[in-house]
Amino acid sequence: MKKKEIKPKKVETQEKTKKTETEDKKEEEVPEPKEEVIEEPEVKEEEVVAPEPVKSFFAKTKEIFTTKKITAEKFDDLFWQLELVLLEHNVAVGVIERIKDDLKEELVDKPLPLSVSKKVESTLKKTVLDVLTVDSLNIIDEIKKKDEPYVIACFGINGSGKTTTVAKLAHLLKRNGLTSVMAASDTFRAAAIQQLEEHGKNLDIRVIKHDYGADAAAVAYDAISHAKKHDIDVVLIDTAGRLHSNVNLMDELQKLCRVTSPDLNLFLGEAITGNDCIEQAQKFDEHVGIHGIIMTKADIDEKGGTPLSISYITKKPIFFLGVGQGYEDLEVFDKNKIIEKLAI
Repeated sequence: MKKKEIKPKKVETQEKTKKTETEDKKEEEVPEPKEEVIEEPEVKEEEVVAPEPVKSFFAKTKEIFTTKKITAEKFDDLFWQLELVLLEHNVAVGVIERIKDDLKEELVDKPLPLSVSKKVESTLKKTVLDVLTVDSLNIIDEIKKKDEPYVIACFGINGSGKTTTVAKLAHLLKRNGLTSVMAASDTFRAAAIQQLEEHGKNLDIRVIKHDYGADAAAVAYDAISHAKKHDIDVVLIDTAGRLHSNVNLMDELQKLCRVTSPDLNLFLGEAITGNDCIEQAQKFDEHVGIHGIIMTKADIDEKGGTPLSISYITKKPIFFLGVGQGYEDLEVFDKNKIIEKLAI
């Protein structure tokens, strides 16, 4: 009798299959790891707060002088505040002393009007106008009076704008019906000679030049000779920038003046340099004898004290203000505009 073959049960296989299916399902169910998103803290833009407007020169004085009666002691206590305001506006100490004396005379131990601030204002205006009142001359009229070429020499430190200002003067003369020639006596900078030549082409005005490093006085002399020969009204001499503290270089300018005998020596200084500009003008006056002043970069001078101070300290008139880079940007000096800038 044959034994029946007992087939092995497929339970284990089925169980394994079930386990595999379960594991597969679990694998399917396992969520993919999410990228961790790090949220950066929100950066708030800082609000740009506009700076408070600077109070005008006189607005500050109104805050200082509010009392109806001022004794000498009270005046001294109050004036130091006004002095700070004046110094902030590049007003020289000598001018401040003058203002102090005038205010003291008008205000101390005297019956004052109802509005002390108006009294202060009128006194300040009068003092500033007096300070700016220096004997001057009309350059155009002076040129027309002279039969021979009128010689104008321009002096100043490096970067004060001499070459550009010489071109502006040439343009001004041309507008007034006067002829001119420009002397490239800044022989220490090749670029200065090229710059003046470029201005000459633009303005259709002759430029007399020598080679780089040549004798500056010789260039100026040749320009004067050219002017005499061709009946030209004015010779404009552009000189090299000099540090006012360098005695040897300043002596070279004296030689130029001896050779050419200028009718008008002009000091050119930057209005934005404050008391440095005054010191420069004094040194140039000692060496070459300046007759007048041109303030350059006056268009970016927000304080207004330098023209006021330089004229008072040097006792020289300011003829023009440079107010830009264009040939037209040379204004005849107007002291009322200085008062406006000081907001008096």
